[in-house]
This record gives sequence, C-alpha cells and structure tokens, in this order.
Amino acid sequence: MDDPQPTIDTDLVRRLVDAQFPRWRDLPISPVASGGWDNRTFHLGDEMTVRLPSAAAYSLQVEKEQRWLPKLAPFLPLPIPTPLAMGEPGEGYPWRWSVYRWIEGETAKNARIADLGAFALSLADFLVALRGIDPADGPAPGRHNFHRGGPLTVYDGQVRQAITALEDRIDAQAATTVWETALAATWSGSPVWFHGDVASGNLLVKDGSLSAVIDFGTSGVGDPSCDLAITWTFLEGTSREAFRARVVVDDATWARGRGWALWKALITVAGHDANQAEAERQRSVIDEVLAEHQRWA
Repeated sequence: MDDPQPTIDTDLVRRLVDAQFPRWRDLPISPVASGGWDNRTFHLGDEMTVRLPSAAAYSLQVEKEQRWLPKLAPFLPLPIPTPLAMGEPGEGYPWRWSVYRWIEGETAKNARIADLGAFALSLADFLVALRGIDPADGPAPGRHNFHRGGPLTVYDGQVRQAITALEDRIDAQAATTVWETALAATWSGSPVWFHGDVASGNLLVKDGSLSAVIDFGTSGVGDPSCDLAITWTFLEGTSREAFRARVVVDDATWARGRGWALWKALITVAGHDANQAEAERQRSVIDEVLAEHQRWA
C-alpha cells in the first residue's frame, strides 16, 4: 500500500517557514497560479517561492537542485532557479523542501510567444550551452529523475503495453516501429548535462520571448535525447525545423528523442488519469511522431 501523501497547503508552508526560517515570518504566503504537480509551489513575499515535493519519489530531487543549480547557472544564456535555502522535514511534512528566488514570466503558450521560430532558437541555444557544461560528478540517471538520460529499455514494457491497449486507436504497427528504432539507436557518446523535462510548463516567457527555464528535478548527466521531446509536444512547422538545425545532434539521437516523446504520449493516452483535453493533445503528439518518422525513414 502506498504511504498517504501529506496535505500541502498554505497553512503547512506557513508553519514550516515560521519554524525553520523565522526571518521570513512576516512575509505573506500564497499558492502560485500554476503550482505544478510533482511539486507544490507557493509565493513567499514578492521575491521568493517555496517548493515542496508532493511525493517521496520527487523528494530525491531537492538536494540535487540545491547542489547543482548554482553551478550550472553561470554557464547558461537564460536564468534558471536560484536556491536560497533548504528546509528540513517538520510539521508533519516528511521531506526536504526548497526556497527559491522568484523568476518573473509566464509558462509558454503560443499566444504568449511573439515569434515561435525565435523561441525555438533560444531554447536550442540553451540546451547546447547546457550540454557544454563540464559533467564531472554530475548525477547519473536513476530513481531521482525517473531514468531520464538512461537507456529507453527501462520503459520498454510500459510502451508495449500501451501500444497494445491503444491498438484500435492508433497505428500500432507504426508506433512499434518507431519505438524499436529508438531502442536500436543506442547512446554511445560521453555523458552530458540534460534538463530532462523540457516542456511548455517549464519554459517561461516574458515580453513574447523565452525568458527562463525552470524545474531541473529530472536533470542529470547522460544521453540528452530526452530534451528533444519538445520538438513534437510544442514546436511545429518552421519553428521545429529551426530547432532541429540549431540543436545539432545526430540521427540516432533524434530517433531516441522520438522514443522519449512517444513513451510519454502513449502512457498518458493509455492511462486513466489524464483529462480529455490532455489525452487529445498527447494523441496529436503520437500522430506527429509517427508522421515524422515516416518522412525521415
């Protein structure tokens, strides 16, 4: 049986902050509008946020971000979260948690972006810079990041089950071909830094342009192909081609990137937790991945 999850609300955050960081006792606390699912995020005054893992699996990421984000930030062309303090378990909450500096911006949506092509180029430049940072002693793929950066084989069973469950709704044969092509395109390069969850909700926009990249919980050093999923989940048309040209990876890495995008889309559509809108969006991702594989085959 899974352990019961703690109730994470403003009252809990107030008690934690007051007990562990009394210097911030007088600052107001309120939920962030898009507070996330893996972690719950709250405003602390006007210039800080409090971020609490929502389950034990995500708590492994706290110390990693505290250690590595300050080391990565100087080498990146866009702002990333700045840890200010790390909280300890307390007040009935069982895990460590973080206080960050607030970053202005809104999560990426097409209506907020002035030029999707320029956005794609900025994102590609960020990922290239991230890959160029010295990976020595960086966190290898594992439980802390749900094996991002590792071999896709870890999700082979999930994918094949999802394809079987969806065989009357998708082109199961084509999906199997894309997946097996991704499995065969094994990673043989030296480990590099990757973000691990390059999704619209983790990309901030200000004044129409990409302004920051947040949530490095699934980051690590290894195969960077997982960072390519944004190609099919958000970019389109000429912006997709601009991103492809700028991010500079080989065909095998693109094949694995399609595998990562397909994995997430398949398990979302086959699962029972996604709402209809999200299931439809992920079904579109499946179609895009299959169509592109056919074009490049």
